[in-house]
Amino acid sequence: MLLLTGATGTVGREVLRQLPPDAPVRVLARDPAKVTETAPTVEAVAGDYEEPRSLERALAGVRTAFLVTTGIGRDHDARFLEAAKLAGVRRVVKLSAAAVLDPQADDLITRWQRTNEDLLRVSGLEWTLLRPRSFMSNTLSWARSVREEGVVRGLYGTSANACVDPRDVAAVAVHALTEEGHGGRAYTLTGPEAISAAEQTRQLGRLLGVPLRFEELNRDQARAGLGGRYPEPVVEALLASADRLSAGAKAHVEDTVGEVTGRPAGTFRDWAADHLAAFTLDAGAPG
Repeated sequence: MLLLTGATGTVGREVLRQLPPDAPVRVLARDPAKVTETAPTVEAVAGDYEEPRSLERALAGVRTAFLVTTGIGRDHDARFLEAAKLAGVRRVVKLSAAAVLDPQADDLITRWQRTNEDLLRVSGLEWTLLRPRSFMSNTLSWARSVREEGVVRGLYGTSANACVDPRDVAAVAVHALTEEGHGGRAYTLTGPEAISAAEQTRQLGRLLGVPLRFEELNRDQARAGLGGRYPEPVVEALLASADRLSAGAKAHVEDTVGEVTGRPAGTFRDWAADHLAAFTLDAGAPG
């Protein structure tokens, strides 16, 4: 029995789609109705990291788990790992972040991820860490301005990021969850090239067949935009991350996706071509 957390999120939903169809899977979700991938071997159960009894029920009989936590600064990893040990879980594959390897990264989010990695490594469980660079799907946040204005706005538009397709992160996760030989490994996952936001904008415009332009934000504008979505400590962490992007810290390319899966990582153009509907003028219109 596999347990998936985060199965309604960016990577988790792709893991659920890519697991073998006969794999017995239990999905832990706050709202099981949001688990859209259904099969006779998939069981969705209600649960929350803040509710120990729900973790106990979800982990019963589980031997391998995929761990995704998003509550920055909270102790959800510690809670899950304690419950996993009590339930007899053998292996945990955790979604982390590539920033943990950057000695210049000392922001709130990265410190939290490092702490969580340490908790897993000393837990006594077999572990695998997945450390992706930024997701290509983060560009979905551009969809409204692309549709309505033909504009993409951001900080450091000419700085390159070796962003990765979430489907490739999920593919590596599936190998780690279903095969032997991944214990004690930490996989840094990137796309096949480092690409700037300005170049992503150009490629997206060509695919859409419309002229798009990139508009550089200054720091105050970026802070104001982020402040509408996140609390101040997270805003500052994201700005610090952008500064490291500008300094070239996110441009290094790894071939880990190819080494683990046997196929090359997908390009941004590939990802964008598969998600053009999100950026078109009639996206979200009634069918």
